[in-house]
Amino acid sequence: MSLADKIFIENCRDILANGVWDTDREVRPRWEDGAPAHTVKKFGIVNRYDLREEFPLLTLRRTYWKTAVDELLWIWQKKSNSIKDLNGHIWDQWADENGSIGKAYGYQLAVKHHYTEGDMDQVDRVLWDLKHNPASRRIMTNIYNFADLSEMALYPCAYSMTFNVSGSTLNAILNQRSQDMLAANNWNVVQYSVLLHMFAQVSGLQAGELVHVIADAHIYDRHVPVIERMIENEPKAAPSFVIDRSVDDFYKFTRDSFQVEGYEYSPFAEKIPVAV
Repeated sequence: MSLADKIFIENCRDILANGVWDTDREVRPRWEDGAPAHTVKKFGIVNRYDLREEFPLLTLRRTYWKTAVDELLWIWQKKSNSIKDLNGHIWDQWADENGSIGKAYGYQLAVKHHYTEGDMDQVDRVLWDLKHNPASRRIMTNIYNFADLSEMALYPCAYSMTFNVSGSTLNAILNQRSQDMLAANNWNVVQYSVLLHMFAQVSGLQAGELVHVIADAHIYDRHVPVIERMIENEPKAAPSFVIDRSVDDFYKFTRDSFQVEGYEYSPFAEKIPVAV
């Protein structure tokens, strides 16, 4: 059993058995038919993935990891807020008539700030510190900008990364305010595992632990039966992650710079409804 499967099964069983329902209050999300999308949740879940041991790709069902990487590059590399720069269609329902998601995600990473070393955006600051000041305990990004929230199509869910170098190993903490366990959990874990590998490689470091901190880990009401069936699938071994070792510039990575070998997963034909 892969570690990603083990953690996912334990999280979901804990939420279903011990979680708190919000059916006693008004909620913002709605299903496509207009019905309120209620959830059962656990507060403060912390998961640890050691990328030296395995790549945390779920096998209980297929994760479209290439599309996840494409979105990651759209946010962190292109620093874009236009869905015209994105190959997939996962942001279509949040974009305006011009294809913009407002001052969200990539937009925030692209904003330059003044440092004593010069003007840099958040991504370039991380890259600079990892190479020139790896002992720093201030290597982090944050895209939850309160001043711009009203101009964002969607408030950031995964909003902060903290990087820490221990010896020759790069570790990171991903902070997430809200997590749809079925639709997005492994998607985000895969994305930020790849990001950690990217930053480590171009900084001459080894990717270590990704610690995923989730404030509100929830399962939507219409997802419960799907989750219950899915976690009964037979988990398989984790695949191997392969990164193009010739890339030494963060901005030269492409979606084809990454491969997984031996990825086997259980059949999953159910369409996942998404609450908006």
